[in-house]
Amino acid sequence: MSLPSFLEPLPAAFHLPASPNGGYIDALHRSKRLSLSSHALWWPSKTKSTDALVIMIPGNPGLAQFYTPFLTAIYEKCNGTLPIMVSALVGHTPHIDDSARVFEDPSTVALSAQVEHLVDLVDAAAAVYGKIVLIGHSVGSWLALQVLRARPDAVDHIFLLFPTIAHIGSTPRGRSLSWLFHAPLPRFISSASYATRLIPTRLLAWMFSDWPPAQLAVLRSLLNSPSVVFAALTMAHDEMNTINEPDIPLLQTFSNRIHLYYGETDGWVDEQKALLLKELELHVDVKIAHAPEDIPHAFVINHGEELAAQCYEWLLLADVV
Repeated sequence: MSLPSFLEPLPAAFHLPASPNGGYIDALHRSKRLSLSSHALWWPSKTKSTDALVIMIPGNPGLAQFYTPFLTAIYEKCNGTLPIMVSALVGHTPHIDDSARVFEDPSTVALSAQVEHLVDLVDAAAAVYGKIVLIGHSVGSWLALQVLRARPDAVDHIFLLFPTIAHIGSTPRGRSLSWLFHAPLPRFISSASYATRLIPTRLLAWMFSDWPPAQLAVLRSLLNSPSVVFAALTMAHDEMNTINEPDIPLLQTFSNRIHLYYGETDGWVDEQKALLLKELELHVDVKIAHAPEDIPHAFVINHGEELAAQCYEWLLLADVV
């Protein structure tokens, strides 16, 4: 299996939790314009005739391996004919990102840096693939919209899953957790993450009893990495301050490319869903789906198959597969 020109093999020195799903290649994406890199997972196409690529943009925390069951399910539904990748958020991968740099310069993991890095990725991918579909989860939906704004000619469709694209700080979860994101708490909390290495695997499995073992391994890698905890909390603070008024003109202008998937109850979205849908109700091109009540915001843990089925329907509708 080979990688496209904009990715490079992950050096063997990096040790990441193994996934039982397989089918992908661990890789790195290095920005040409920025001195930033991110972990990527690449599912190669089994045919050379494809001209489309799906790029997954994670939520926060943005570890790529959380998305392996979900993206593997999409890949299998497409019979391996559609190349798929997920790019971890910068600073969110244990052992890969420069932890010292994250602590010294938090701006490297800010929303603006994440957008620049993703735009660089889309620029490189667009030189190889004619059609690019972005899938954004949670704050990844907001990032996907910023990429669409920056590169409207390169992005054909965007699927926004449990999108946090407006007034995130005023949602129930935002109000209850935002105090954790203020300095100096991210540094104190990230330092305390060293102690999580003392938690026995059996105890962690009991605490997260509904998590599959592979996802639990990714969680442990996150908890055991002070720099990733710091990056996630620092970026969350930026989200509270930056994601306010929804960009209604952008949503309306590109309504024929936008697909929204909302949870029945979602503490990170709340009443913003009704407000956004009201603004978009006259734009019939917008594709909207609603999750059953039992599918949570963090769907990647146990509900990847259900979301994969919806995304596959949208890919068929978009004539991508």
